[in-house]
Amino acid sequence: MKEYLLLFRNASAENAYLSTSQEMAEDMPKWQAWIGSIAMQGKLVHTAPMEYNGTIVSCAGDTDNPYKETNSVLVSGFLICKADNLHQVQEWSKTCPILHYPSSSVEIRPLIPFPTN
Repeated sequence: MKEYLLLFRNASAENAYLSTSQEMAEDMPKWQAWIGSIAMQGKLVHTAPMEYNGTIVSCAGDTDNPYKETNSVLVSGFLICKADNLHQVQEWSKTCPILHYPSSSVEIRPLIPFPTN
């Protein structure tokens, strides 16, 4: 089985993600069920939401905040899973609760294992 990184993208509002605290609380059972279905198959590696604030470090060593304007789209969380193929992960992603929000998306990236030699 191969590992995949799913990046959950959500639009930003003023100083927060587009979803409100109430919407996030209402969505929690949907997230628990969605992540739980992957976990029950033994294919969940790790998942977590991300805080709105962050730091970008450039190659020059400068630091800055991520580009955040109303309606910009930021990574709001991630999930690492194992799957037999990309199609399986795409099907899971189509039912992800993040897709409830405008301008949201799930980016799927296959992970490349480091050599063990």
